Amino acid sequence: MTNPNFFNQALIWPILNILVALYKLFMTLHLPGAFGLAVIAMTSLIRLVLHPLTLSQLKSAHKMSKLKPQIDSLGKKHKDDKVKLQQAQMQLYKEAGINPAAGCLPLLLQMPILIALYNVFFQVLSNNNIPTLISDINKIVYFPYLKIETLDLSFFGLNLASKPSEWQTAGFILLTVPVITGVLQYIQTKMMIPSSPATPKITKPLGDKKEDNKEDMGTMMQKQMSIMMPLMIGFFAYSFPLGLSLYWNTFTVFGIIEQKNLKKHLEKENG
Repeated sequence: MTNPNFFNQALIWPILNILVALYKLFMTLHLPGAFGLAVIAMTSLIRLVLHPLTLSQLKSAHKMSKLKPQIDSLGKKHKDDKVKLQQAQMQLYKEAGINPAAGCLPLLLQMPILIALYNVFFQVLSNNNIPTLISDINKIVYFPYLKIETLDLSFFGLNLASKPSEWQTAGFILLTVPVITGVLQYIQTKMMIPSSPATPKITKPLGDKKEDNKEDMGTMMQKQMSIMMPLMIGFFAYSFPLGLSLYWNTFTVFGIIEQKNLKKHLEKENG
């Protein structure tokens, strides 16, 4: 963390300075759980900064999902000619005013910031040597008044450096954290999976069974993803410090709110 490389100086140190400033602010206000509140405030601030990029990504994904029936139809029409299929798809995107890369670009721009934010919380919460951690932080802060003498990681009676996997010694209640994390992730994952527009059911010739199987496989993979992802995130929450789950859950709640607001906005636009 104290190594003056480009990634640390450009992202890690600025994020850490804001986190420390928020922590000292909440400490000055004598609010309980100051570090936990700083984690929530820092995550919320980053999420608000990234909101325009996230919104652009969500809108692009929604537009792409609306084209799925046409894309599937083109896939069947040009199933033996990949070049014609690509040309037809690009023409469809052009007519719909969609840039396929537009959905990926916002995500790529967000990733370095999100990785840096995760690294800050992970390095702070995984360091069991508090005096050394305080010393390292004080070497990085930009202003003398940001230097800290103590670091209180308690939050609503829990130590944010504790792990749910330590529930036998730290308390059974820690097991609720990975459960909550998994449930929130399940809600967000389900919301992110685009719903296919209803299409009239027609009788297809026997030769179309392969295409039907492909569609069934795609649907099945989406359903598996909606289960596997929350389980995986829940397992991480079980193994990592509580502070990381606090960061992740705050981030996820913002994602759910963004999805809901976008859905309402699109419903109004469609009348």
